[in-house]
Amino acid sequence: MHLHPVGRSAVLAEVADAAEALDLATWARSARVAAVEVVPAARTVLFDGVDDPVALAARLRGWRPSGELPAGDRVEVPVVYDGPDLAFVAEAWGTDRDGVVARHAAVEYVAAFCGFAPGFSYLSGLPPELAVPRLESPRARVPAGSVGLAGGWCGVYPTASPGGWRLLGRTDATLWDPERDRPALLPPGTRVVFVPR
Repeated sequence: MHLHPVGRSAVLAEVADAAEALDLATWARSARVAAVEVVPAARTVLFDGVDDPVALAARLRGWRPSGELPAGDRVEVPVVYDGPDLAFVAEAWGTDRDGVVARHAAVEYVAAFCGFAPGFSYLSGLPPELAVPRLESPRARVPAGSVGLAGGWCGVYPTASPGGWRLLGRTDATLWDPERDRPALLPPGTRVVFVPR
């Protein structure tokens, strides 16, 4: 792990990958390290609102990757599999539409980190051999609720926006609601399964 100061009151920890970032963030929250915000990303964790960066660095040196996925809440996301990239993904996976649905729905994903838009979670767990490339040119508008893949990630667009992920289907689940106690439906650590309907 490499630590970098960010401004006067934040520390950025670099780790090997998204799994380690989520592991470190989960450990830091449970250990109640002295930071106002603990924000995991793809290969980093930002500790913001730190009064004593030296003390935080000493505390973080006590972390060791557990190698285990967090046992967060399990959320089922209903999906209508009618996305425009089903045929592309089916060919890439050497199967047909039903095969794509079965493989996609058989995975239990984990929300590794959030970004891009409020409520958007990068979901890990797709086997490496099922990774698919992004579109060569992003779509100007992807509808809210679209379920897509990019590389080894899965995600659900919380709002309509441009996007270059391969779209498999759509859900009516509300990914972000600032009126809820927990606005994000899929915060980091959440286990996610997609249920065909």
